[in-house]
Amino acid sequence: MDWQAINHRINRMSEQLQAMQSPDGAWRMCIDCGTMSDCYFLTTLRLLDVRDEPLIRALADRIVSRREPEGSWKLFPDEHEGSLDTTTEALLALLISGHYRDGDPIIDQAKQFIRSRGGLNNVQSLLTQSLLCVTGQAEWPQSFRIPLNAMFAKDGPLPTLFQMSGHARVHLVPIIMMANKRFALRTAHTPDLSSLFLDGSRRFQNDASIISVLNGLFGSLIGLLSPDDESLYRQAESFLLERLEPDGTLLTYSTATVLMLLALVSIGRSPSDPIMNEGIRGTRTLLCSDPPMVQIATPTVWDTGMLAYALGKAGLPSTHDTMQRAARYLRLRQHTRYGDWAIRAPNTPPGGWGFSNVSTRYPDCDSAAAALRAFVTDPSATLPHKPASIPADDWDRGLHWLLAMHNDDGGWPAFERNGKPLPVGLFNYSGTADIVNDLSHADLTSRVLHFLGEDLGMTTKQQWLDRSARWVLSQQEKNGSWFGRWGITYTHGTGTVMLGLTAVGVKPDHPAIARALRWLLSVQNADGGWGESCYSDQQRHYIPLGASTPSQTAWALDGLIAALPSPTKELERGVDALLHSLDVQPAQLNRYPTGAGLAGMVYVHYESNNWIWPLLTLARLRRKFHS
Repeated sequence: MDWQAINHRINRMSEQLQAMQSPDGAWRMCIDCGTMSDCYFLTTLRLLDVRDEPLIRALADRIVSRREPEGSWKLFPDEHEGSLDTTTEALLALLISGHYRDGDPIIDQAKQFIRSRGGLNNVQSLLTQSLLCVTGQAEWPQSFRIPLNAMFAKDGPLPTLFQMSGHARVHLVPIIMMANKRFALRTAHTPDLSSLFLDGSRRFQNDASIISVLNGLFGSLIGLLSPDDESLYRQAESFLLERLEPDGTLLTYSTATVLMLLALVSIGRSPSDPIMNEGIRGTRTLLCSDPPMVQIATPTVWDTGMLAYALGKAGLPSTHDTMQRAARYLRLRQHTRYGDWAIRAPNTPPGGWGFSNVSTRYPDCDSAAAALRAFVTDPSATLPHKPASIPADDWDRGLHWLLAMHNDDGGWPAFERNGKPLPVGLFNYSGTADIVNDLSHADLTSRVLHFLGEDLGMTTKQQWLDRSARWVLSQQEKNGSWFGRWGITYTHGTGTVMLGLTAVGVKPDHPAIARALRWLLSVQNADGGWGESCYSDQQRHYIPLGASTPSQTAWALDGLIAALPSPTKELERGVDALLHSLDVQPAQLNRYPTGAGLAGMVYVHYESNNWIWPLLTLARLRRKFHS
């Protein structure tokens, strides 16, 4: 093992990260979800007649820059063919921008690709269909026309709002409002894409009457639903406005915000209303990099928590100015307001953290654990202990909130405890299960376990933690891997679980850990690293990328470090590959989207992934094998 090279890389990354910190203590890195958010914001700017030609032109240029040579757009780089839905969004946005017209080669090639994939009738994504409908290209699907009184009911045959995930709620409510109004907003810039509906119907093939779906699921339904009246639209409007963040965004999501703005127009609000202006201004704050792209949300709290934690593990003392500034930033972002999570945790005071810089209502377990970890950076402290960098009451509130989100099955959700799986047949769209459900996942649960074990000294001797470990063990695949919901995919899940289980006392030679180790070694690349395709997330089995990425190599190495009693040649090859990837690997591999959003819809490149995970892995390696 080349410890000189490892120490050099740790020190160099630490110095670089210190230089990258913002004056307020945060790290502000970008997340790239492809062109989806760019297309939605550009289209909304035109529909609401927001006159900002430099921004509209810049967004159009950014969209064109992601185009494939044959004329399509992809969800992820190794997608065999382009994505119909992504290409449709890009085509519509470029035409509505006014900077591209029919007859331009870029437009003609995009249309040719769409026809080759069966036309717009075959668009599968709920959000892409909504974009086509709100611009008047298509009829609103019958399955979107869910009566609002059913959605706001406390119970009934339909999934009610608060049975769904929070992010599903804020996206579906504006879509259902517009669908029930048959709302379309046309301007002088709006194109006519009717020729791309090859059967001439302007309808989508995956549409089905909601009543027929319900009858199939629940039997004959008589007198189930009543028509919407205006009071229900006002209730829906209040639901949305009550969930606005201080910057005017809806739960910090750019996509939810623009859908909300269009839904408000559908019920009579003027495009010049102050609420609309605040929403546009808030969405502008999600612009990142040069040329600008629209992030789906800012990852600032998550990045700051995890980078401070990584720097602490790399040896930066908690008294260092960098760590103190990060702690101050995170203290100011701790939640003090109740959100929808309190419905299923009514006796829990606020205390979590959200993913984004302005999040005040939608905390998540991953970000809360990341923030708490950032305060526990003194390796010499006796565990368990309360860190000095946060007031004891605030620490207790944060830890209590995280523990209160523990699901009855033993796992942790992303946002709200004890969600129930919903019949996804009601929503026959790409990524439905991921957007509607918020269930326990092995990767997120294992990150919480790793925090509780490594940083707070908890073990499976505590019955409730033993139950969590048993639940995670029950999720192991037959081949020894674990599925990762929030990273791509089995590499992420397996390495994360191995770290989490061993941190709370599961022995490294446990049969499940041994099987996981064998699986990781079986998918190691010839160059020593690891790389997995986003296809794994779509198809729910491991599919190799054919090349190594820094974050996936780091996740796999975490599993090896957790399981091995001493370095092996496979571990050494993996470390060499990681160091090499950080130095000379082609940029496209370092930008591969190893973050998971919604299967078949959203894949995410976190700029921070190539900093957080390699630095943590190298620090763990040094601490275990070279201390």
